[in-house]
Amino acid sequence: MTAYRTATAAAVALAAPLLLTTWAAGTASAHGAPTSPVSRVYACSPEGGSQGTAACRAAIAANGQSFVAWDNLRVPDVNGRDRSVIPDGKLCSGNLPDYKGLDLARADFPATPLVAGASLTMKYSSTIAHAGTFKLFLTKQGYSPTRPLKWSDLPDKPFATVTDPALVAGAYRIKATLPTGRTGRQMLFTIWQTSSTPDTYYSCSDVVFSGGSAASKPAGNSGTSATAASGSGAKSAKESPKATRSASPTPGPASASPSADSPSTEAGSAAEKAGTDHLAPAAETTSGGGPALPMVAGGAGAALLLTAGVAVVLRRRQ
Repeated sequence: MTAYRTATAAAVALAAPLLLTTWAAGTASAHGAPTSPVSRVYACSPEGGSQGTAACRAAIAANGQSFVAWDNLRVPDVNGRDRSVIPDGKLCSGNLPDYKGLDLARADFPATPLVAGASLTMKYSSTIAHAGTFKLFLTKQGYSPTRPLKWSDLPDKPFATVTDPALVAGAYRIKATLPTGRTGRQMLFTIWQTSSTPDTYYSCSDVVFSGGSAASKPAGNSGTSATAASGSGAKSAKESPKATRSASPTPGPASASPSADSPSTEAGSAAEKAGTDHLAPAAETTSGGGPALPMVAGGAGAALLLTAGVAVVLRRRQ
């Protein structure tokens, strides 16, 4: 009997931490989306502040629900097969029914002013740090926002590829140089393929380049504020992404500049007017991943219940 009790106690001691470890592994999935240049999913979320715009109202109506989980637009097991897995016209939603409103072909979604050929620092807010590669695409000149976004609207290769940047203050900061030869309203399409999870994230950021007419003015409220994507840039070495850059097939710089810590003077001026980088870090929100504390309590509670059950068995066997 003594040996039985010893073995049972050992099993309980092992089971409790395993339950908590299983909970942690189940919830440690990556979450995120661009907040500058503002993505459609974030702009139209409660945190984004543009739910009241005509485009966001239409997107929410088409969606059938609000974009509360703005950081959870992810598709598992794509493994780089983006163009064969995600169909034309469904790029912004990742072909996920819960985000179908983002695929609306409209020219009045909240947009960010940019300067062709200027430095860009994308702020990609994320709730959990994970390894992975970001690929940035910019639509070809001639793209029309009133037609569904297709793969043929994008170059074959991204204008910037950044691998494993640091997550600082709740956001990745992706540095690149924008292609030249763009005017008017365009789409900045971002793919984040995580390597520590099976998920790939997709996002559409409406942008407007000077030198052409846009169908609507960029958003200017304090929530989404037509944020100029370049921002002030991160100055510390920790925020410098460990990046590999691929050449853009479009005219302009052959590759993104990893040493560009700040945008050009013209882009910087636009950033100051737009109030860049004022958004709260995504790590402070509870969207997407769900509340953490109740989950912790649940894992700990399960361990306590198991321990109590074993204690009852021992008492009966006495």
